[in-house]
Amino acid sequence: MSATDIVPFLRAWVANPLQVAAIAPSGNALAELMTRDISATTGPVLELGPGTGVFTRALVGRGVRESNLILVESGARFAGMLEVRFPESRVLRMDAARLARAHVCRRGELGAVVSGLPLLSMPPRKVMAILAGVFPYLRSDGAMYQFTYGPRCPVSRRMLDRLGLRAQRMGTALMNMPPATVYRITRRGPQPMHR
Repeated sequence: MSATDIVPFLRAWVANPLQVAAIAPSGNALAELMTRDISATTGPVLELGPGTGVFTRALVGRGVRESNLILVESGARFAGMLEVRFPESRVLRMDAARLARAHVCRRGELGAVVSGLPLLSMPPRKVMAILAGVFPYLRSDGAMYQFTYGPRCPVSRRMLDRLGLRAQRMGTALMNMPPATVYRITRRGPQPMHR
């Protein structure tokens, strides 16, 4: 986490604590875990709620080209910061719950989705809209990576069943403040081995 990220993050948190839902930007340990399966060969990546760009930097560090990044950010301050920091990426200033109605890319084009959204603080209907909007854009072997500060997957078993998805716990970033657990969410059925 960069010192230049703390002030804008705290301003956003004070303005809307439920939307930001964390007291500090995600750290490098969480970014490492969130992006562990992703590489230059993954293809286009959609990032939801990138905030200050901690996961975005980790994705670029793993070889994902900036031009292969689509960053969905509803906060105007964060979106402006991302446009400056990652000028070759596509920054979409929108609510992730509108993904199903937006044409962000071709169906089945994305290799991965990385989500920094605070799903636990959102109404179930909004979480459902986000997931239903994300998965049509993902390739059949694609995955969504989601972290949580809670004790279990932030997507309920009932919602996963309804959408034909499964969640696999990848691990916990104990060095993050606060510690956070990462889940890989995929379609049900046979999945290829991850890198």
